[in-house]
Amino acid sequence: MSFLDSFLKRLSGEIKKNVGSDIKDKLNKAVNEKQKKIVFEALPTNAEELKALPFADLRDPYAVAAMTVAALCVFPKDREACYEMMNYLKGPRPLSQVDMSFIRDRFMDGVDYVPRSYFVGTSPDNDYSPSLPYTVNVLELAHSRDQIGEGYLRLFIRSSGADSERFVVLRHKPSTDQWFVWQFEGLLSGIRQPKSKDEWA
Repeated sequence: MSFLDSFLKRLSGEIKKNVGSDIKDKLNKAVNEKQKKIVFEALPTNAEELKALPFADLRDPYAVAAMTVAALCVFPKDREACYEMMNYLKGPRPLSQVDMSFIRDRFMDGVDYVPRSYFVGTSPDNDYSPSLPYTVNVLELAHSRDQIGEGYLRLFIRSSGADSERFVVLRHKPSTDQWFVWQFEGLLSGIRQPKSKDEWA
């Protein structure tokens, strides 16, 4: 090994040793992150329209996560339609009374903007008004497949009103090769108020 080769090898080792953990974390995230855009030409308003979507066969877990956002957007106008859409997405385990109460509670006091915040183009400044066509970016992060052996996949969606991604857990049904919503509650966590509702804006 030449002097130059030896020097470069030592230098490379020193760089690796001295890279901060924050940079390492960012590099790992960039390497492990997968993203898929799910586009809706129009948002479904009921279960029949949801089932008519081109990706409604529930074989694409990214699409199931995005359709969950679309279903929750329906609640302020038609709660029963929202429940029917969610039941389709939940498959063998439909919404319980507790689930329905949870959804209802999250929309109290005129808080109808949380699910809209997952669409591209939204922000608190524009009252969470999506760009057209409606687009949801669904992410698979480093630990999304930690329980894939048991049939669970955790996918993340960025809210324009929050500092960190929110997640939905999907469960695979091998006999039909479909993915169903297992946990969705994180998608309804509170976010920043839209400008029109902020009395201090």
